[in-house]
Amino acid sequence: MILLSDPRVINIPMQDYGEPLAEIASVPAFVLDPRERDAAGAYGRVRIGVLERLCSASEMLPDGVRFLVIEGHRSSTVQARRFALYEDRLRRSGLTDPVDLRRQASAFVSPVDVAPHCAGAALDLTLIDADDVELDMGGAVNGHRTGDERYCPLDASGLTDQARHNRNVLARAMSGAGFVNYPTEWWHWSYGDRYWALISNADSAIYGPV
Repeated sequence: MILLSDPRVINIPMQDYGEPLAEIASVPAFVLDPRERDAAGAYGRVRIGVLERLCSASEMLPDGVRFLVIEGHRSSTVQARRFALYEDRLRRSGLTDPVDLRRQASAFVSPVDVAPHCAGAALDLTLIDADDVELDMGGAVNGHRTGDERYCPLDASGLTDQARHNRNVLARAMSGAGFVNYPTEWWHWSYGDRYWALISNADSAIYGPV
């Protein structure tokens, strides 16, 4: 498994042509959840190309199923704070080696210099039914915050058949639209960032920090 702290990620070339951010809520097919709302409303924006691909992914979902978007863009300040907080949590558990700290923290919070959310290239999302009720995904979005790390990986063991089915529905739609998953987080998908470029064998990333 390749984590965001892997040196191969930061070594990916960057060619960002300045594509602007777009409002996720401008597309009626999606629901934007307020749980990660920030004062500037950044959480509700992604690059135009990312939003276009999310539209394509939405068309691959079964009838009566929609995306519930939890978070898109994230400022570098917020990202750095979240990374530091997670490192502190790991230190309190007894981890002290700086290399191990960075590696283990990056399983759930990206180092700011390669963070897909800071590039407007990532989406944290789940699925809802026609009544806007979240489908059973076998674990909550950002489950690492509540100690449910074992169910966070996309291919986590111990899932019910229904949860596995729902994750497969999400994965088929997002992968089919060109997104890549961060394998420790079933809810995290990105396009155009350095991690995407490494996993998809692209020559370079097309989205950098914005």
